[in-house]
Amino acid sequence: MSRKDDPSWLTRNTEEPIDPERTIIDPHHHLWDRNGNTYLVEQLHADTNAGHNVVATVFVECASGFHEDGPEHLRPVGETGFVARQAAESRERAGADIAGIVSFADLLLGDAVQEVLLAHEEAGDGLFRGIRHAGGWHPSDEIHNSHSNPPEGLYLLPEFREGFAKLGAMGYSFEAWQYHSNLPDLVDLARAHPDVPIVLNHIGAPMGIGEYAGKRTEVLEQWRPPMQQLAELPNVVLKVGGIGMNRYYGGGWPELHQPPSSETLYGYWGDVLHWCIDTFGPDRCMFESNFPVDRESCSYTTLWNVYQRVGARYSDDEQHNLFYDTARRVYRLNV
Repeated sequence: MSRKDDPSWLTRNTEEPIDPERTIIDPHHHLWDRNGNTYLVEQLHADTNAGHNVVATVFVECASGFHEDGPEHLRPVGETGFVARQAAESRERAGADIAGIVSFADLLLGDAVQEVLLAHEEAGDGLFRGIRHAGGWHPSDEIHNSHSNPPEGLYLLPEFREGFAKLGAMGYSFEAWQYHSNLPDLVDLARAHPDVPIVLNHIGAPMGIGEYAGKRTEVLEQWRPPMQQLAELPNVVLKVGGIGMNRYYGGGWPELHQPPSSETLYGYWGDVLHWCIDTFGPDRCMFESNFPVDRESCSYTTLWNVYQRVGARYSDDEQHNLFYDTARRVYRLNV
């Protein structure tokens, strides 16, 4: 029986934290309440309080809580207000505070995106930090485009770059989420705008579905060169995670009788994650949960145990960057 058939699947494999004292900022999670699929502060705190020492988090946009009316370009501001209210609730509960918000704005608006950014700032109660405008595009019907439905070559379009430059000029960061086949476009964007901070999500998305299924070696060979080019650019930092996204990376974990252990996941992903950290450097990498999306493959505690297995190779100062300080610096968090 797979996870899809059994909601108690995650409980079939439980682990204790490897290092429950290590201070952690989780710089990437979502919140939503969709047709009975609920992940709000209560569920977030159930995860962050499960054993690891998670002291703060950063929310990243997921098209949740948009305004249902008003000007189309301002509707995403509803998500920022929704998360700011969740953040206030997080401060009233025992658990990690939501300390930063990354929202969505359509950077194809060019200079006019300033109105949206100012509205996010006002709605964010001091927590708004930047924008994610996903650029995942693929010609195959087997690989769906990103949730914001970007056009082909989004990061190359002049109007997008005008909005991107405005974002940077206003002091905000950009969150990049695309597929490994789109990484050369991100390299070009980062080179053209060296003063805009870019946070690359989910290890650059080495895909494992559609035409890439069963071709992991070939995918990693395509993925490494643009990743190395991005590592040479000081305005780019990397989120090390997303490894539970079976829907994009494959792995088949939800079809197992029980969830994989952290040891199993480390065996599958360890070399890739070490390569990322060694290429970018620990001071430009941050571990992330990507919950509740990564929950399709393992529990929150198991996931952070994977990262603690990865981190064991590095010095205490390097681990401090990976688990805490890179996120604190990049997102300018008051924690």
